[in-house]
Amino acid sequence: MSGNREQFGSRLGFVLAAAGSAVGIGNLVGFPVGAAKNGGGAFLLMYAIFVFAICLPVMMAEMSVGRFAKKDPLGAYSSMTGNAKHWKLAGWLSIITPFMIAVFYLVITVWIFGYLVQSVMGNLDALANPETFGSFIQSPVLFAYMAIVLGVIYLILQGGVKEGIEKAAKVLMPALFFMLVLLVIFVLTRDNAMAGVKYYLIPDFSKINGNVINGALSQAFFSLSLGMGIMITYGSYIDSRSDLPGSAKMVALMDTAVAFAAGLMILPAIFSFNPDTDPSQLSESSIGMLFTFLPKIFLALQASIGYIGASIVASSFFLLIFFAAITSIVSIFEVPVAALMDEKNMKRKKALVLMGVLLVVLGSMSAVSFGMSDFFSAFTHYAGADKSFFDLVIDIFYDTILPLNGFLICIFVIYRWKKANFSAALSEGAQEYGNGWFAKYVNFSVGTFIPVILLVIFINTVAAKYFGVTLIG
Repeated sequence: MSGNREQFGSRLGFVLAAAGSAVGIGNLVGFPVGAAKNGGGAFLLMYAIFVFAICLPVMMAEMSVGRFAKKDPLGAYSSMTGNAKHWKLAGWLSIITPFMIAVFYLVITVWIFGYLVQSVMGNLDALANPETFGSFIQSPVLFAYMAIVLGVIYLILQGGVKEGIEKAAKVLMPALFFMLVLLVIFVLTRDNAMAGVKYYLIPDFSKINGNVINGALSQAFFSLSLGMGIMITYGSYIDSRSDLPGSAKMVALMDTAVAFAAGLMILPAIFSFNPDTDPSQLSESSIGMLFTFLPKIFLALQASIGYIGASIVASSFFLLIFFAAITSIVSIFEVPVAALMDEKNMKRKKALVLMGVLLVVLGSMSAVSFGMSDFFSAFTHYAGADKSFFDLVIDIFYDTILPLNGFLICIFVIYRWKKANFSAALSEGAQEYGNGWFAKYVNFSVGTFIPVILLVIFINTVAAKYFGVTLIG
């Protein structure tokens, strides 16, 4: 354990940074889309149950491993197993996965920044045109926007944990919460907004089926940044005197609150825009909702608040999404950077430059996967369909590997590290933790049904994604 390892300056700083990693496009757009498509309140209820019954124990497992080892995921798995080769593979998966997720997340963040710029410039009418998004993602201007986004990420990460990540989180996260609350208040004052509130908050239990359960669990797991090595890395920056279980609960609560508020913003806005909306017919895609549907809603506001007012609302929304995307990509990219610093003894700036060059190359390959390059737009073929390079990255590293990484961390802490050591690590800084029912539940769940559920999700995803066979759903 390195005595010189960087640390968060305060518990609040850690909670905001960890919440920033969790709060992203999945919370602000993916969750409302899932709620809209899957019965509103029914999806919300299942999501909340899964966050606290399944995802919170996994988050605590990841954080405790990081804090105990004081290393990145690869270093943690290696040092805690005496360099056992099979566990080293789990460590490599936890390093490669977040980097590859950063590749496609960078592209989406660039799109968001582009829409933010266009909203601020008053081009809302153009953004509301259904054809705009298709032409925008094939425009060379994307690379100028990418340079700006990468500059922001570099400026935050080069400051390190306390002066970079923590300081940025203390500014961006409160700003995000403030803007979200203002937008929710604004939307709820619109005509017919209460119809959306009713759909969102009153569960229709007849809607709960295998697809809703699987969708809610996947959304909860992914939205909390689990399986990406982030919580292991951030856990390694926590002081041993800090209350880790309490911090984990705060992160889960903040993440769920943002997702809930996002639903309270977007669903009433949809009903207000079109009182005859059938939520089940909305696009399955968060991307479609964010870049094609929502600009139409903002433009429709000009009838009541004028074009400038509608542009201000749209700009505020895209700034909100941009802040969420930046806090997420910063945490995702910190994982491979921390690994280079720990395993290769690199200075932070050198590690940032090296990983940044790789990110630019692979991010550019993803960015041209939408028509700019035929090679990358039809990069491979499986399950009866052509897949772009962008699709391949998402399918492998977001949809497939994350539940596998979650399964591995559960098996590791209970059966390799052992329950007693796991509980002792969580009790450090939280002396009362080991005496309560929650500690017993965490040990039991992480060692029994949670890894089974994650393994089933992994197997089902592999069958569906790559062979076109749905085992469960």
